[in-house]
Amino acid sequence: MIILRDIELRRGAKLLLQDAQLTIQPGQNLALIGANGSGKSSLFALLLGELGADTGEIEGMNNLRLSHMAQEVHATALPAGEYVWRGDEQLSRLMDRLAALEEQGDYELTAPIHTELESIDGYSAARKAEVLLQGLGFGENAANRPVSDFSGGWRIRLNLARALMTPSDMLLLDEPTNHLDLDATLWLQQWLQQYPGTLLMISHDRDFIDGTCERILHIERQQLGSYKGNYSQFEAQRAERLANQQATFEKQQRRISEIDDFVRRFRYKATKAKQAQSRLKELERMQTVAPAHIDSPFDFSFLPPEKSSDPLLRLDKAALGYADQAILNGVDMQLRPGSRYGLLGRNGAGKSTLLKSLVGQLPLVGGQISAGEHCNIGYFDQQQLEALDMEASPMLHIQRLSPEAREQEVLNFLGGFDFRGDAASSPVAPFSGGEKARLALAMVVWQKPNLLVLDEPTNHLDLEMRHAMEVALQAFEGALILVSHDRHMLRNTVEELLLVHDGQVEEYKQDLEGYEKWILSSFRADKPAEQASEAGDSSRKEKRQQAAAQRERIRPLKKQLDKTEAEMTKIENSLAALQERLGDADIYSEARKNELAELLRQEGEFKSRADALEETWLELQEEIEQVQALAVD
Repeated sequence: MIILRDIELRRGAKLLLQDAQLTIQPGQNLALIGANGSGKSSLFALLLGELGADTGEIEGMNNLRLSHMAQEVHATALPAGEYVWRGDEQLSRLMDRLAALEEQGDYELTAPIHTELESIDGYSAARKAEVLLQGLGFGENAANRPVSDFSGGWRIRLNLARALMTPSDMLLLDEPTNHLDLDATLWLQQWLQQYPGTLLMISHDRDFIDGTCERILHIERQQLGSYKGNYSQFEAQRAERLANQQATFEKQQRRISEIDDFVRRFRYKATKAKQAQSRLKELERMQTVAPAHIDSPFDFSFLPPEKSSDPLLRLDKAALGYADQAILNGVDMQLRPGSRYGLLGRNGAGKSTLLKSLVGQLPLVGGQISAGEHCNIGYFDQQQLEALDMEASPMLHIQRLSPEAREQEVLNFLGGFDFRGDAASSPVAPFSGGEKARLALAMVVWQKPNLLVLDEPTNHLDLEMRHAMEVALQAFEGALILVSHDRHMLRNTVEELLLVHDGQVEEYKQDLEGYEKWILSSFRADKPAEQASEAGDSSRKEKRQQAAAQRERIRPLKKQLDKTEAEMTKIENSLAALQERLGDADIYSEARKNELAELLRQEGEFKSRADALEETWLELQEEIEQVQALAVD
């Protein structure tokens, strides 16, 4: 049992927790929630011994085996599988000792090490690591690839696998689903349900919390509250408590009235589709829990687009992919005002390829795409965060989109995304991932799109911002196509589901719950450790065919990557030569001012081209990793 008594915790001058009391029973699964910056990660650091409390005491941490998910992985040549199983320190120490003795030829001394390895099931560690990697979306050969081969998001998955591999009495996970797709999220949920130790988890994914946790810890106004039940039950309790506070009553009633009106309108147009009916149930549920979010700092909506077309965008027998190699074939899609699609499918199946093709980032391999005259696309993916100007403020980002906009209008708009006071006028560079994501989304909303294309928009967003986004999307009158591992977001905002698999995009006729059951049943049916060696000749033949198909997908991507790298080198050499000329003091003389102006213009063009090539390179590299990560089961 872990007991926190009278804890006061500060970060610098900022008070995070005051007089915090908490008792954690062995084997409990707890979710720690609260606004970004409220102190959740600091409480983790306190439990890990990385921070000390200003006052108070903690009992029960001595001799407790802790495992936690690190947020960074440095490049290493270690194979991914070995990196994962080395999370088990005892196993790692024994394997190193065994290797050293065998190298020295001291085979008599290796016998007790072999005995100890057998006692901790050490010889199956490599296979356990592979199972973890495959469950989290890695391909079956990923265990042999060096960690340095993987990009940042995949390295975070490696850290998660390593934390799960580590024998522990208590597991601390900080936003474990942030870099997972829906299938991997469902696999992790099932794994955590079977974890025998104590789980403490920071998460902003309410369905994931509901599926794994039995108690909610909520940090609010420097207080640590404890609530029995999952997140949905916590939300209902909080709604009832806030509803009794007279100060917020009128605002609550206004919000409930708005949702009532929306439910009435939607009920009459909802189709018979299962997902549409699921969405109606969610809207009705929101009527009862609206007060729980009435003190949210977020309040924004999509303004009606000035013009629209019908259809907004359509694909006809489209082949989508890179260069001349199609990943998806025969895609027919029509996006009309009011269309609401959620995309399902395994990692690497082609969901992001479809979205990039819709927004024009990827040319079609075949077929036709046609956009309506007044189609205005709002696109969000994680690369939008990297495209932000780190030296510019949120206000300047919006003003660049609309130079004619009044300053107060911009400030009022940004306030709805909780950029107020100095936060609206400060450079973006020190912002957290959540703040950058909010700004990128604000830029999408500001431009009044009539077609929203959203690729994992909830990464880094806290629960209140996710709720505000759901509310805004519910009232959005344009077309929406969404990829998200957040099931609550999908259930609340889309009416039709599309399954991307085997090179096709098909209507998924069940609802999201049906998809969850299908995926979870496939996990239960799959027993890799026992069945891997039992696969027959037909299975091996199928795997060889799939591997060949995978190589065919990767070949044009790598060809395009090589071409991009060659062009990057050419641009870099040209830029270096130009900058050498700019280093000549004579170029700045009055007589050569025209020549200087031309050189500076060329420098700007080269830099712009270099940035575009780098973005293309990153997209290609990510696509290659997704194809390589596609597990062949």
